[in-house]
Amino acid sequence: MTTTKKAAPPSERRAHLIRLAADLFAEKGFRATTVREIADAAGILSGSLYHHFDSKESIGDEILREFLDDVLGGYRAAAAGEDDPRVVIERIVRSSTAALSRHRAALTMLQNDWAYFSAQKRFAYLRTAMKEIEQTWVDQLERGKQLGQFRADLDARLIYRLLRDILWIPTSWKQARGKGWSTDEIVDGLLRLLFDGITAPGQ
Repeated sequence: MTTTKKAAPPSERRAHLIRLAADLFAEKGFRATTVREIADAAGILSGSLYHHFDSKESIGDEILREFLDDVLGGYRAAAAGEDDPRVVIERIVRSSTAALSRHRAALTMLQNDWAYFSAQKRFAYLRTAMKEIEQTWVDQLERGKQLGQFRADLDARLIYRLLRDILWIPTSWKQARGKGWSTDEIVDGLLRLLFDGITAPGQ
């Protein structure tokens, strides 16, 4: 007796399509990727894709919203109920690194097609989210200055931009001989550099 394989529930099919699309957007670029290419990758007709999404932009919207909701959720949790700026910043670094590793395709989309997304009204929330991310960093850095934890001449917005660019890069760096660093090793290294610097004690 043969059995028929059950079709995946709609929610699972939808999630699968989003993952496929995210990988294509990251590889080819959002604007260069067509609905047909997404459908082909999923093994369905282009028309079938519209049973789940009304446009390519709808797919991109879901990918980016989920990514930023994850990042901002970590930022808000890091700052909640904590008065020590150094503790908050460490939490932010660890939570955002974890979120970025979960949403690598979305991060690549945002980096590669920021000019396109930021010019579209539909994606106006991207600028709002980025402003909240920046302001969270700046608030903690400025508070650290006020408490005497951080240097008084520290330029909070400059430091934020530098740290953001370090954090928002792929976490799959490879050493010359092919040995990789784990995410925890990268985060620990960044935090040591941030809080302790590279100057030897007494120098």
